[in-house]
Amino acid sequence: MDKKEIRRYSFIALLAVIVCYAVQHLSVLTHIVTIALNALYPLLLGCAIAYLFNIILAWFERHYFPKTREGFISFSRRPVCLLLSFIAVIAIILLILKIVIPEIIAAITLISSKVPPLFNEAKDYILLKLQEYPNVQSEAQEMFDQFDFKSLDWESIINKVMTLLRTGALGIISSAVGIISSFAGAVTTFVVALIFSIYILLRKDKLLTDTSRVLNAYASEKTNRRLRIFFGTAHDTFQSFFIGQFVEAIILGSLCFIGMSILKLPYAGMSGVLVGVTALIPIVGAFIGAGISAFIIATENPMQALIFIIFLVILQQLEGNIIYPKVVGESVGLPGIWVLAAVTVGGGLFGIFGMLIGVPLAATIYKLSFDTLEAKERSMGIAVPGISSGEKKKQEKKLPDKKAEKSKPIKSANSGTVKKSGKKK
Repeated sequence: MDKKEIRRYSFIALLAVIVCYAVQHLSVLTHIVTIALNALYPLLLGCAIAYLFNIILAWFERHYFPKTREGFISFSRRPVCLLLSFIAVIAIILLILKIVIPEIIAAITLISSKVPPLFNEAKDYILLKLQEYPNVQSEAQEMFDQFDFKSLDWESIINKVMTLLRTGALGIISSAVGIISSFAGAVTTFVVALIFSIYILLRKDKLLTDTSRVLNAYASEKTNRRLRIFFGTAHDTFQSFFIGQFVEAIILGSLCFIGMSILKLPYAGMSGVLVGVTALIPIVGAFIGAGISAFIIATENPMQALIFIIFLVILQQLEGNIIYPKVVGESVGLPGIWVLAAVTVGGGLFGIFGMLIGVPLAATIYKLSFDTLEAKERSMGIAVPGISSGEKKKQEKKLPDKKAEKSKPIKSANSGTVKKSGKKK
């Protein structure tokens, strides 16, 4: 065996030993992976933030004196556009909070003022219906008396709370310390991730150049080409998905606000923002926002909440059949059944974050798999479904003719044209 085969079999043997050890010591491997992920979490979060902000940054850079390539404008393009990107995101977040928080506070105040009357109305209705069953009615009356808001002894309740605070002060302090430390750790992680993302965005051209140099130096041409195809497809898919999802969420939230304003439903601004923000989660997101909005509207008028639900079901049909396929579906190119599967699996594994990245990740795998399948079918002479005969001829022209390549003469630097056999022509 030559050295290449020895290295190959040695690598396979080493890989087999590692797999056997990992299977036998799965708990140790899981612990090591958990420690590594916890250590890398701020950096991974920074990469995710940088990728999302890069979409906004690229838009600003295209519109920031695009024809100027020299001088102060060119030098300041990246820092100024990055600053504008952060200002835009912060402004959007503050605008959302300004719309949502006051209406949520008003809804909570309304709920707290309406709970006692609603409770009494429900109690009277139930006792009225139980008149035919005196025993059950008396037991229900005793149960309701325990929850009578008017007869509550607030002074006794306050004394019990104060006693509980005094006796459990140590536990409360330790819990408070734990909460504060967890909050401080989360803030520190976010700050580190934010700083790391800013560095990536400022130096992204240099990082891409260095990565390309490493691949060219240490990876084979075939591996290099495959990696570039994979990451290029993934980048296009993720970028198209996030842009399309954001535009679709804005459209859906705006239509929700306009429709509720026309129908004169309460909390139109808050409901439009909630439906729009939650619509960033594919398929199920808008229903989450609709459920929260319907509950808040029901505290003021249950009939209006029913009208809102009917309106949103109609709006969801319009969005699902017209808006989403045009804005997101065409850019991602993933069939509906796989979108549902990606959201379900991603949500089960990683929660809301998994729902967000599940669809573009599945779309990337789907595109690469079918590109490979179509290339294989074309090389075997099998008709590819969905490709016309004209397109097939164009693709066949692009494919290299292996027989022609073998018989093609090779030019020598020293002596004219030389055949494959090495004889001079």
